[in-house]
Amino acid sequence: MVNVAIKTVHLLNGETIAYREREGGEKKILLIHGNMTSSKHWDLVFENMDEEYKLYALDLRGFGKSSYHKLIQSIKDFSDDVKLFVDEIALKDFALVGWSTGGAVAMQFAADYPGYCNKLILLASESTRGYPFDGKLGAQDEMRRFTTVEEIKQDLVRTIPVQTAYDTNNVELLKLIWNAVIYTKNQPAPELYDEYVQDMRTQRNLAEVHHANNTFNISHFNNGLVEGNGDVDLINVPVLVLRGDRDLVISAEMTNELVNDLGKKAKFVELKDCGHSPLVDDLPQLLREMTQFLNAEVHQ
Repeated sequence: MVNVAIKTVHLLNGETIAYREREGGEKKILLIHGNMTSSKHWDLVFENMDEEYKLYALDLRGFGKSSYHKLIQSIKDFSDDVKLFVDEIALKDFALVGWSTGGAVAMQFAADYPGYCNKLILLASESTRGYPFDGKLGAQDEMRRFTTVEEIKQDLVRTIPVQTAYDTNNVELLKLIWNAVIYTKNQPAPELYDEYVQDMRTQRNLAEVHHANNTFNISHFNNGLVEGNGDVDLINVPVLVLRGDRDLVISAEMTNELVNDLGKKAKFVELKDCGHSPLVDDLPQLLREMTQFLNAEVHQ
């Protein structure tokens, strides 16, 4: 039986962060979840990754068991929380893994805080140029890209249906959405799937996260909404970019942007017959690629 402890730590900014910690060897890994999830969704990795790794996974502010006292406005808000978190638990010299929105958080952290993480894995990550949010305010409106969090809160396509499903515990609708977009081939075991859905409902920042993704841009290009700030150049660790060939959330174009913006420090591997959650689609393939990269010697 894998020994996983769920702990909390108080940050200097007043937030409380919950996290999972799995005993292991000297090699440390910090896992950052994406939108509509929490550290709970890393459980299969915790159960199956080689015990030479000591694993940590936190609930970002407004997710899971973490607090949400101050509203998130940007991806940098999340990455600054991660900095305060690793300082509180004295975590350094670790590999950083970010899934989906967590990939953006991981990139921003690696850019802002050199010397903390030694390698970066971006799993089904949004682009260095963010993730655009298109929606509708009225039933007769055309789909268009929103510019403010207030518009996103009123969106009839993604925000209101998902938020309503959260609020009313509409398990069937949440599973319908995930089966259509994420678990398009394999689904988690029924009991685990129910746990995942209830975990989704702990999210208190749906619109704010959409807005943060919509305005994230560390490239040197305009993403259609904001100019890039060039922070991608500050990432100075080896990067593994992983995307499933059936991913309906992250397009091949987004991943190409990511790889091109990161340049020579990035290695791309396509995960075969995987969608947006390789954790469920093909965990052995995912762990094989991750461990191969983590165990490879770093050549300067």
